[in-house]
Amino acid sequence: MDDNLSMTQEQPSKKGLCSVRHGLAFILQLCNFSISTQQMSLSIAITAMVNNTATSIQPNASVERPSTDYSQDYWNETRKEFKAVAPTYDWSPEIQGIILSSLSYGSLLAPIPTGYVAGVFGAKYVVGAGLLISSVLTLFLPLGADAGVAPFIVLRVIQGIAQVMVSTGQYSIWVKWAPPTERSQLTTIAGSGSMLGIFIVLIAGGLLCQAIGWPYVFYIFGGIGCACCLLWFSLVYNEPKNHPFISFSEKSYILSSLAQQDSFPDWSLPIKAMVKSLPLWAVIVSYFCQYWQFSTMMAYTPTYFSTVLEANVRDSGILSALPFITGCVCLILGGLLADFLSSRKILRLITVRKLFTAIGVLLSAVVLLILPWVKSSFSTTVALLVLSSSFSSLCDSGALINFLDIAPRYGGFLRGLMQNFAYISGAISPTATGFFISQDSEWGWRNVFIVATAINVSGLIFFLIFGQAEVQHWAKEQTSTHF
Repeated sequence: MDDNLSMTQEQPSKKGLCSVRHGLAFILQLCNFSISTQQMSLSIAITAMVNNTATSIQPNASVERPSTDYSQDYWNETRKEFKAVAPTYDWSPEIQGIILSSLSYGSLLAPIPTGYVAGVFGAKYVVGAGLLISSVLTLFLPLGADAGVAPFIVLRVIQGIAQVMVSTGQYSIWVKWAPPTERSQLTTIAGSGSMLGIFIVLIAGGLLCQAIGWPYVFYIFGGIGCACCLLWFSLVYNEPKNHPFISFSEKSYILSSLAQQDSFPDWSLPIKAMVKSLPLWAVIVSYFCQYWQFSTMMAYTPTYFSTVLEANVRDSGILSALPFITGCVCLILGGLLADFLSSRKILRLITVRKLFTAIGVLLSAVVLLILPWVKSSFSTTVALLVLSSSFSSLCDSGALINFLDIAPRYGGFLRGLMQNFAYISGAISPTATGFFISQDSEWGWRNVFIVATAINVSGLIFFLIFGQAEVQHWAKEQTSTHF
């Protein structure tokens, strides 16, 4: 009778998206949305912040159709006033490159310690503090730019550290909140906010710069981040048992589903065992290889549209946003499908992870290799870039979430470790891309896509050979090696 009653109480918590754990996923989606808009804001605004690009926009403004309507004339005058008070700077291409890269300098410093601290002390205050610091610094970036290049870079470095606190620390939440059979859907719902943020900032950023001036790009997205902080601190708790609004049935379901695994972090870290673990290296290599392609496409998609397809700045931003919105949708659908296949025992969990990784890598690789040969067709190029992003998003339900399968106990620390390799990849790939394009303007893009494909497929092969989904022995018990 007690067993039947318990199952009756737990069953409703398994259905639908109206649960506290799914609400937590949507709050994290908003947080990731805010962080990604703040990450991308400068990439959009810098075109209006620099003298040579700012002046190139003026001819486009001069060809607008004159209006006899008074309200329209008033709006045009107001817009000119806004743009007049927005300063421009004499930043050379080298200085621009350093400024754009400065966010990554801070990002390289923080992932491992942030993941470790969040895993031990809980993610609520780590993630909340990171979001608050990044949002406030976003509001002050226009003042930092006025103060000079050095203060501006310092603000960006600190902002990079704060943003890592959000992107790394949040995975410690799922150690206590995500049942194993829902891990893919919860993490992909939360992670989809990043792609949604990139989509919105690419769509709206250029329009904001043209309409009311580039400082408002930072003011608006910084303000949204501050609002998300209020939501985060008031509704998020580290563990289900401490949440005031969770139902007894949902709490029982989560705790019982996690009872079979040792998912509670400790101060000790089995470093030697981690270094020798091939399944862990399979995930690390996958992170590096897949983020090579992602970083390349995120950094250079607007450039590809403007140089190869000769689109203007506004259209380039809008077209560049399309792959990210489709990727956001496919990311969520992929997570739901992966959990469906594993929870219904249709496929083993490791089969699901490898299948989704293989589909995501191979199909996106085929699409990228086709791109250089269809550059004369505008619509075909756009369609292929959209397909590439859609296929790549399936990897988030494959190798990119696999670290929670093999070592949930050290999820926060491992997420930080993975992000370090992702940032290293993100620092190298744009530089390599710029080298290829500068060497050969006609076929440089072909070389960029070939290299990205070769690296990505290499990572897939390594993961298919050594990837596992069982909790590793070093993640089940303490060892004699400590951190």
